[in-house]
Amino acid sequence: MKRHQAHASGHCSMEEIFDVVNEINPKKVFPVHTEEPELFKGAVKPKVALPKIKKKLRRAILRENFLFPIKVIICEVVEMAAGGKKAVLIIAHKNFRDEEFLRPKEILEKNGVEVTVASSAMGPARGMLGVVVEPDMLVGDINVSDYDAVVFIGGSGSSEFFDNQTAHSIAQQAAASGKLLGAICIAPSTLANAEILVGRRATSYPSEEGNLKSKGAIFTGTGVETDGKIITADGPSSAEQFGQALIDALK
Repeated sequence: MKRHQAHASGHCSMEEIFDVVNEINPKKVFPVHTEEPELFKGAVKPKVALPKIKKKLRRAILRENFLFPIKVIICEVVEMAAGGKKAVLIIAHKNFRDEEFLRPKEILEKNGVEVTVASSAMGPARGMLGVVVEPDMLVGDINVSDYDAVVFIGGSGSSEFFDNQTAHSIAQQAAASGKLLGAICIAPSTLANAEILVGRRATSYPSEEGNLKSKGAIFTGTGVETDGKIITADGPSSAEQFGQALIDALK
């Protein structure tokens, strides 16, 4: 995503610009046929683009001063790909797992997702390894319709949401409305207790395997498991893969 941000600032080569075009949604391909302007020589031709911008991209290439329009278009493509989305990360006020919060948050934000942090209380929330986070809002104030993804972060403290009816309601609303719903470490038990994982493939920290199975989940024990719009992960070692799975699902 650093390359994408550089495009917006105007510091990038033609090769970088077209490399971004080529990597965005490669399943939707259209050919660009045009004579190459001098500035076009040596650069990678754009081979793919989203249908919404293909006409603008074609016109921009044909213009003598096509560099700026393409930069603008690239910003629009990135916005449609992942940016402009919103996610709320729910953490325990005490003893959330630091990596499970920090790494997915970093991955989401680098890909243009606006992240809000919610907890059961305001004021400094502390991770198991010492990270201190200032929540943006209370869990009880979450309006699920405001977000594209709802993610429950693990850590020993996240057991506070296991039988929390507000947390259950948020998870149920997210699932019912087709939002992306994630949980890592022991947090999948919150989803299981909310009766969301019945008949769904899911994973978790080993301590929660019995609970997930008893609540009807198909426990896989993998590092990260995706079943439709529900993504679960087993713990800190899978935090990066979990974050990537979230962003892939949001694109």
